[in-house]
Order: sequence, then structure tokens, then C-alpha cells
Amino acid sequence: MAKRIGSNHTNTLTATADATNLADSTYPLAILGGSTTQITNIMEIYMGGQSTSSATTFTVFGIDSQIATGSLTKDATLTDAPMNSATAALAAPPTIFNKAATNKPQRSSSLHLMNLTFNAFGGVVRWLAAPGEEVTIVGNAASLGQASLSAFTGGSGIIGAHIIFETF
Repeated sequence: MAKRIGSNHTNTLTATADATNLADSTYPLAILGGSTTQITNIMEIYMGGQSTSSATTFTVFGIDSQIATGSLTKDATLTDAPMNSATAALAAPPTIFNKAATNKPQRSSSLHLMNLTFNAFGGVVRWLAAPGEEVTIVGNAASLGQASLSAFTGGSGIIGAHIIFETF
């Protein structure tokens, strides 16, 4: 087990419809399981507004119906780090990314897990799972092995965000 934090320091969101490619660096992050049997629990999602004026921001954390492929990378604003510096390296770690070389992730139209709407003009939204009620992704294939945090159609702003997750 390894608890980790995927953190995006600042991101200008682009509102994207379901079942549409998420453009590189326009969503805070996506997470893809490291192997076909790996279980990853999402324990916390946090977003803080950085917009300079009122900006209703419709964000969704959901399962992706199209798995990203090719080189999955992080831009300069996205990091992935263990919560405990003594954490052992996983043989097949999950991938945190916001850029995909070949297929781009696409948020499923039927597997929205959370609506995290807030005002990105200094607003904050934090979801924290109660013990045993974590959101889980399983494996590394559609439609349960990848999830993303992204802006839904209707409004978007500038935010900082992080997720805390644990892999088994």
C-alpha cells in the first residue's frame, strides 16, 4: 500500500463535453491504474480557486470511457509524490498525467462520480471520503481503470487541485 498525492499547482480549465477528448494541460489531472488487477482508492479531492473574478466552475470527477494511450506525461504544474518519504516504490505504479500522446482521455457520459461545482474566484471545494467509502478504480482499462478531474460544459476558471490516493 502506498498513499500518494497528485497535485496541480495551477490550471486554466477548458470546459469539455462528455465523450470528447480532453485537450492536453486543460484538465488538472487523470489517474490510470498501473496493472490489470491493481486497485486504487481515491481518498480526497481538493480544488482552490485562483481566478481573478467570479467564475462558476463546473468540475466533474468521473471514470473515463476512453483510456489515454501513448506517452502519458505531466506538464510543469503537475506533480506526484508519496505522502510518506519512506514509501517503497510500487512495481506497477498508477500514472498521474494531464497530457497524452496518442488517444486523449474522454470522460464517460454515464460514470460521473462527483459534481464538484464551485466559484473559482477564491472558492474552495474539498471532498473527503469517510473510511470505507473511497472512490475506487480497478485495473488499467476502460471503463473502470482510469478517472479524471475535468471541467464540464457551462463554465470554468483557474484552479489549483490535488487528489490523495492509495494503491493496493
